[in-house]
Parts: sequence; structure tokens; C-alpha cells
Amino acid sequence: MLIRREIPADVDAVRAVTAAAFATEENAPEPFEAPLLDALRADPGWIPGLSLVATDAVGDVIGHVVCTRGLVAATVPALGLGPLSVHPDHRGRGAGTALVHTALGAADARAEPLVAALGDPDWYGRFGFTTATEYAITPPDPAWTAAFQVRPLSAYTPSCAGPFTCPRPLMSL
Repeated sequence: MLIRREIPADVDAVRAVTAAAFATEENAPEPFEAPLLDALRADPGWIPGLSLVATDAVGDVIGHVVCTRGLVAATVPALGLGPLSVHPDHRGRGAGTALVHTALGAADARAEPLVAALGDPDWYGRFGFTTATEYAITPPDPAWTAAFQVRPLSAYTPSCAGPFTCPRPLMSL
């Protein structure tokens, strides 16, 4: 498996992996994460260098993660992680873990102060994510509080506190 930056030729494969990863009987014919990804690509918060793919031994895309621009207290740049997708045929082999580790490393190398994520606290806790309220950061939607987490990075300072703002397409969740 290789984790690399997404290239333009990957867009259709990333969309297909995202649709497959989130597909359920309830959200047929297409889960909202696939068009969400399309909307994020068109948003000013999209950061091409933080759109990463996992590929298998023959180079096929099997997973994807993106970090988009967010803000804390309307002025402090931060990142939002997600969606994170791994094709169902490749789950349980470390692709999701590798994608998150790579995204966090890339964000830290860019001197970002923190990464926020909305998801299972037990799963994201393995990467150092903790409840955002522990850092005095509030989610964009109060209903997200239990699942909204942050991972401070090397550039984090305690002054990075307040409401988190994410790209507009994520507010449709």
C-alpha cells in the first residue's frame, strides 16, 4: 500500500471509493458523502495537498482522506479531517489508519495547530483525538458535541479556543 497525494486522474476513483465506503441500504442509490466530496472540491476550503489516497500494489485507489480549511474563533486557521473512506474490500488492513497518520503528519509539517474530526471517539482516540470541549473548542453544530474531536499538533497553543467553523458543504451534515 502507498499513501500519496491525490492527482486529477484519481478524482473518479476517489468518488467511487467514497460511495462504496458509505453505502447502505438506507442511503441508496448514493450516500451523501460522495456529493459532499464534490462540493468540498469546489469550496475555497479545499486544500489539494491534503487530499490523500491509499493505493494497492497495482496502483488502484482503495482509500481516501482529505483535510479542509477550518477556523477556530473565526481567525485561527485549523483543519477538519474527512470524509475518510476505505473501500469495503480493503477494510481491516490498515489503510484507514495509514491515511489518518499521513494526514496528521502532513498537517503538522504545514505548522497547522490542530485537526478536528467528527466521528467515533474510540476509533479517532487511537490517533490522539480527544473531545474538542476539552480544548475549549465548540463544534459548528451543538448536536455534534459528543463526536466532535480535535488533535492538537506541534503548533497548537492554548489560545486556539472558541467556535470551530468548517467549510460550508460540511454544514449540510
